[in-house]
Parts: sequence; C-alpha cells; structure tokens
Amino acid sequence: MNSKQLINRDIELFYEKASEETRLEKGMGVFEFERVKTLITKYLPLSSSVILDIGGGTGKYAEWLSQKTHIVHLVEPVRKHVKIAISRANKLKNKYSVHLGKAQSLDFPTNFADIVLLHGPLYHLQNQEEREKAILEAKRVVKPNGIILGFAINYTASTLVGLLQGLIHKQSFFEMCKEEITKGIHNPPYNFPWLLAEAYYHTPKQLKEEFENQELICLNMYAVEGIIWLDKNYFANMLNSKKRQTLLELLELTQNDSNLLSISPHIMIAAQKLKT
Repeated sequence: MNSKQLINRDIELFYEKASEETRLEKGMGVFEFERVKTLITKYLPLSSSVILDIGGGTGKYAEWLSQKTHIVHLVEPVRKHVKIAISRANKLKNKYSVHLGKAQSLDFPTNFADIVLLHGPLYHLQNQEEREKAILEAKRVVKPNGIILGFAINYTASTLVGLLQGLIHKQSFFEMCKEEITKGIHNPPYNFPWLLAEAYYHTPKQLKEEFENQELICLNMYAVEGIIWLDKNYFANMLNSKKRQTLLELLELTQNDSNLLSISPHIMIAAQKLKT
C-alpha cells in the first residue's frame, strides 16, 4: 500500500463497483440502518455532542446525527464515498465535516469527541495490529468517560447465509466459511465477486477482548440483526406492524444474550474510556 493509498486497493475497487450509497436502502440494509440508529441512540446525550464517525461511508449516519443537532465529523478512506458524503453534507442546515483519512491515524486532538463510531475499520482491517491502532486512536480522541461504539461482522455470518441459501454446498464458498470460522479471515472466492472484499470477521469474545486489551471498559455487547432475521418470512413480517412489533420485542429481549450473539451477522460493542 503506497503512502497515498489509505485503504487496501481491493477494498477500494470493491466499493467503486458496489453502491454503499444504496446498500442501506434495500433488503436487509433497510432494517440494519434503522436498527443501528436505535443502538446509537442508546448512547446519545440529550444535548448536542461532538461525534466522530470513523469509516462513515457516504454519510447516512452523519446526516441523521447532524439533523439531531450534533456536531459530526466523518472520516472515510474511500474517495468515492467522500465525494458523496460532501454532497450530502452541503444540503444540510447543520452540516457535518468530511475528512479523507484512515482510522489508524486521526487528525483530531486528544480528548476531542463525546462519542466515536467505528463502522468499517474493525472489519476492513484484517491485520490485528492495524485494528489495535484504530481502537487506540478512537480511545485517544474520545473524552474521558466518552463512548466508543464499534461495529463488527460475526465470524458465523457467511456460514449462516450459506446454510439458508444453499451456498454452503458450493466448494469455494464452503472453503471461505471454514477460514472465517477458524481464523476470522474473510477473502471472497473469485467466483463470488459480489461478496464483501477482504475483511476480518470477529467472534463476540474477540471483539470484546480487542477493546479491553486497550484498557477500555466494555459496557455491553449488542446483536444488530439478532436472531430475528432467521424468521423465514422476515421481510414481509417486518413490514407488518403487529408482526414487526413481535420481532422487535424478541430482538430487545435477546440482544445482549452472549449465547445468541453469534447468530447475528453484525454485532456492536459499547465501550467507555475511563477518567485517568
């Protein structure tokens, strides 16, 4: 990776072809977006706060937070996303700032933000040292008693999808799943070019340890989709107000259950920096 390349070229190429802008507007992405906003809201102060959105993509969460009067700074390594995020910010009354940069080296002062969101860095950094740098930087820039919300992809994610969709019986897909389950390493097979570019898939235990190893306090672990996405009529039922309420109640009941976290494709950790 050269000095000007902020992220692995394969990842940048993936996002040049894929549309992160529309991902949260269709399929599971619609419900993921609403669910992540619900989880973030649990830790939002009532008054305006300073929020760093690291790996903030095209700015959908930054836009939502800015509309809630928070002061938001988005950092993103993919140039395509930065352009879209700037365009989105310019349409807002309360604009958020956009910075081309990477999670391992943030251009913000120490003790700067009330909340730090780590969206892409934890799964787009396969190397543990690089993830540690990202977490350490988040710790540096967040205020004492401030909150870091880290989002990760579960080590079981591809395997569960593969079982539900029959893809597990395709040898290259199965080999990929075995690597994810045993090593956490995700590399898409050549015959599945639509899958996410190279990434790291955490176990819930590993995610917690990576934060605690940097002397951050784990406040809680959350399932993002939880177990409810296994409902065979998930999409239809989430559009039915009564059935949706049942599913969301079940999600709320099970979202912190350590025995069930691995069934959720995405997980979130809420961690706190202690006063020194």
